Amino acid sequence: ICFVSGGPFLGKSRLIDEVAGKAANDGFTILKSFRTSLDSFTSFFPLRQIVSAAMIKCAMLTAGREIDNEVSAANYLVDENIFKKTDRVNIGSIVPTVADEQLLSLLSGLNPKARTRTIVDSLMKILKLLQPFMIILEGDGDIDPSSWSLLAELMQRASAECPQIMLIVSSRDAPTITSAASNLRRNAVQVKLTPFEKYETELFLRVMLGVRNRDIAVDQKLLDVVHDRANGCPLFIECVVRWALEKNMIEYVEGSKKMSLKMLDERSDDVTAAIPRELSNILLAPFNNLPPPLWDALKIASCIGYSFDADLYSTLNQVLDFMPKIRELAVKHECFEQTGSHFRWKQQAVYEAVKSLLMVNQRQNIHRMIVRAFKQHKIANDDIDVKGGDVHRLLGRHCALAQDWAGAFEQYMKAGDRAKATFNFNEASKMYEEAIDFQAKMTEQPPLRSRMIPTINLGTCLRELARYKEAEAVLTRCLNEAQSEFSDITLDEHLYVRALTALAALYQAQSKYEAARKLYEKAVPIARNIQESKSSLWLAGNIAGYAETLRKSGDLPQAESHHREALEIRTRAVQEKSCTELELAVSYTQLGCTLAGMRQYEDAYEQHHRALALRYRYLDFSHGLVSESLNYCAESLCALGRGGGGIPLALHAVEIRKLIFGTSHPAYAHALSVLASCYHAVGRSFDARDCLEKCLEICEVAFQKNHANIIPNLMNYGNVLRSTGDLVKARIVYQRAITIHQLNFKRGQQASQLEKCKTELEDLSRKIELLESSASSATNNLSHAPLKVPFAPPDIEDRGTPVIVFTDIGRDVDDELALVVMSSLRRMHLLNPIAVITTLCPEENRAHLARGTLDAIGMADVPVGVGSSGGVDSDVELEVYGADYSRASPCIHEDGMGLVYRALESVPPKSAQILCIASLSDVATLIREREELFTTKVKEVILMGGVVSLEAGEALIPDSAYNNNCDVSAARFVYKKCQELGVPTATLSRWAAYGCPIPPQLLDEIAKSEHMVATNVRGVSKLSIDQLWNKVILHPADPRREKLPSRCDINWFCRTFMGTTEVSKDWTSSIWSHVKKLNMYDPLAVLLCVPAYRSTHFKWKTKIVNGVQHIVVGTSELDTGICNRLSLYHEYATLFLTAFTESLHKEKSSFL
Repeated sequence: ICFVSGGPFLGKSRLIDEVAGKAANDGFTILKSFRTSLDSFTSFFPLRQIVSAAMIKCAMLTAGREIDNEVSAANYLVDENIFKKTDRVNIGSIVPTVADEQLLSLLSGLNPKARTRTIVDSLMKILKLLQPFMIILEGDGDIDPSSWSLLAELMQRASAECPQIMLIVSSRDAPTITSAASNLRRNAVQVKLTPFEKYETELFLRVMLGVRNRDIAVDQKLLDVVHDRANGCPLFIECVVRWALEKNMIEYVEGSKKMSLKMLDERSDDVTAAIPRELSNILLAPFNNLPPPLWDALKIASCIGYSFDADLYSTLNQVLDFMPKIRELAVKHECFEQTGSHFRWKQQAVYEAVKSLLMVNQRQNIHRMIVRAFKQHKIANDDIDVKGGDVHRLLGRHCALAQDWAGAFEQYMKAGDRAKATFNFNEASKMYEEAIDFQAKMTEQPPLRSRMIPTINLGTCLRELARYKEAEAVLTRCLNEAQSEFSDITLDEHLYVRALTALAALYQAQSKYEAARKLYEKAVPIARNIQESKSSLWLAGNIAGYAETLRKSGDLPQAESHHREALEIRTRAVQEKSCTELELAVSYTQLGCTLAGMRQYEDAYEQHHRALALRYRYLDFSHGLVSESLNYCAESLCALGRGGGGIPLALHAVEIRKLIFGTSHPAYAHALSVLASCYHAVGRSFDARDCLEKCLEICEVAFQKNHANIIPNLMNYGNVLRSTGDLVKARIVYQRAITIHQLNFKRGQQASQLEKCKTELEDLSRKIELLESSASSATNNLSHAPLKVPFAPPDIEDRGTPVIVFTDIGRDVDDELALVVMSSLRRMHLLNPIAVITTLCPEENRAHLARGTLDAIGMADVPVGVGSSGGVDSDVELEVYGADYSRASPCIHEDGMGLVYRALESVPPKSAQILCIASLSDVATLIREREELFTTKVKEVILMGGVVSLEAGEALIPDSAYNNNCDVSAARFVYKKCQELGVPTATLSRWAAYGCPIPPQLLDEIAKSEHMVATNVRGVSKLSIDQLWNKVILHPADPRREKLPSRCDINWFCRTFMGTTEVSKDWTSSIWSHVKKLNMYDPLAVLLCVPAYRSTHFKWKTKIVNGVQHIVVGTSELDTGICNRLSLYHEYATLFLTAFTESLHKEKSSFL
């Protein structure tokens, strides 16, 4: 980090350009921007050019072709999954042209800190690819606080995430850094440029005059006049000396051996008088012969500013032909340099010189002319949409400089309204403050209505920024002024309601429910009285705001009544087509929350599900409102005793809010709290505890001390701690909840919440006393580790066949998709997975992925255990593909085989199936260690693998299939013992999978469900195919092939995935685009577990050993064992979709 400061014309830009040039030669990417004092109002303006250039360079780097604008670059980055849609929203905060208007509401509720973090999250995705790089922020204006905060966050994280970065900031004075960005100053190198001392001017003069001989001096008069005229500025020294040389005013005097000024005018005794005191004459000399129209364009440009956007000033073309003249000045006279639509004066000194020629009244006239041009000739709608905030802000400035205070007020109000509409409350608040200041300068005092509107808007923005004290001061002053000036005759009731409800909303945000209620009780009757329409959304919003205050203060019956009234009004508005159905989702959500508070959970879930269905229909899945409905649906299901069904919803809500709000926002904390409740409901209290501890950590920082919103989370935490056995800590937590309640609520408010806390506290105290009185140390020594919960005997008739699954999930996506199919069959009560064991090194990481997958598809109650390394040497770790939902969990059983034994002990004799879609090592261990348990409980073993020819002997022998090959001795042992012990086997071979391939497009189709597993599987599949290709092209003896059989060569790959045997020379390292089919091995093995699917879709060969049938599906390329490929494909594709849509509670629709 480097800060370069110094007055104008001291060479800051030249110094930085030389450093940037050397860095570029060393391979640095240079990202550069320029700002002026006019840009300090616009949030992130100094970073706009930086981020635009970064997107374009990153897109070109990855695409390998030219991309000429930021919009095309953003589209490409989204298409290539470098950016997600939410990244585009975040980047749109800086570069408005790439913003997705439909997703702008994702920024709602995002405090500045969280917003900064999410923007940096998005920026890191492209900046990492551009390392090493240099960010240069040049200019003389202040940098806005939002940009400082972002730079501080970026540099703080750079050492870990993006270390090859250099940041250079130039300014006239030492930069004014906000306290939030103080780490930048601590770590920065400071470079300060100062004017030359006279001896330095002499040194520079000698260089410019080419004087190398030390015996030749510089005449004192020459030195004095140059230093005086230039004020020690190197640029001006150059200008003065070059001008003097062109005039032949400097000569070498042989007698004195000095470089001296030549006397040009014999009538003057002062040789220095010939050099103008005003440097503007020297600087502007090259432009003396410009025609008047070009001089006029220069003067107008000097009033506009040091840099400007041609698109925004296109209105001047119709009156003055302005931009063509600017382009002529840029090309022919080198006055300006152009980047895209942006122009910048090439020399700041020339800009200042031109500006100095204008008198105050001349500048005012030019600004008035610019204002007239804007008003008479409107900018194209597209430019207004994209650059609306800039248009209004700049026009407001011109109005202010023209002393048109009314015009300035109007434009700054529009700029504020636009910033507010895009949830940029920081910038909006500045615009409204400017508008209020200009309003105060008006000759005639504006009416109260005109004074109140910007004040109310300012107060609302300050509330959104959590600047509660400032907001309260602004809104209270506004309301007091309104009440003192309004008479019964002149009262503007509509505006009065706005003022009342703005202050009420502020009080509600601060948990001052009684104060908020009193204001709403004034506002709502007036709103009802003045609103004639029975479908007014404005009226519905005011009634709903009052209802929310009633709900939060504990008056639930009244809250329900008002929310139902608001819902009726909104329903009429939808029927009259004055708004979309989406408006109803607001009322459904608020009514659902109220009903939940009244413990009417079934009705609450119905309302929340209606809201979720509408938001699914109209909004992007990553929208913040979708996550809100997911949360509330999960919460309602949990209250109904269906916490397992709520976990997939809660997980998706957590992931969406993490992307949108970051991990420090209360919205993210709330999602964690809901997820904790769901985990607790299915007996996973330690997972719940971890979630709640993260939740409370966020809340303690995000909310003011002892905020009422913390109480529900504390109650939840206390309940979970009690379940884990930590009674003492649970009691402390409930005590704090009671204290916070008493600080926030009056007697009778939220009485049921307080009563519940007191009941829990008393019960915990009794239990602790009992433990202490029994002289037991149990209070402090209760196990705080997950307990081994005994298995309940499965109800086979009601829940399906019990199945134990051995999987190497994370190796190929078909293992994960097998679990997806399993979840659908479980919903159909056909299969009941009672344990999932992960095998193949690194087996712990595979367990994390299995746990996350099962949770996401509605099988959070299915236990996961860690198996063996699967026959792989302990020092060899095979890859496990990544997933955001993969998670370590206290409930994962480290002793996987112990879990298997307990699971088998719980089932009736000859009822369980063993499904092995991985190495057979752990199945072999089961048989070796607990042979009697195995033979007594297991009715069949289903294996994904293969056998040698059924005619090749009296027994089945495993072939070289991958799963067999992982641990050959284990595979032979399992087949041998199953045949000896009379336990039937069903083997599904690779030939069966080849007989029913899927097109890659199926993965695209199921990803339309937006389920996290579906979208991850789609992304991983491309990577997996590329990785497999890179293995098959290696020599069979190459260790990088890992356990891949030697038969899996290039020809095998082409036949298997492309339906061809020819290898094209045009194929690159990425083979995905050429793939025509994918093989789903493991999902077929799951279907083979179900008799109905087995008989319908598979044909098999049988080998009878010791009187027991052992079947094999797929014995050769010609005998795949598939009855009807299309029918089977449709079957499991439908099961995929069912699992994803039902776990998200989406309406079933056929994407397939």
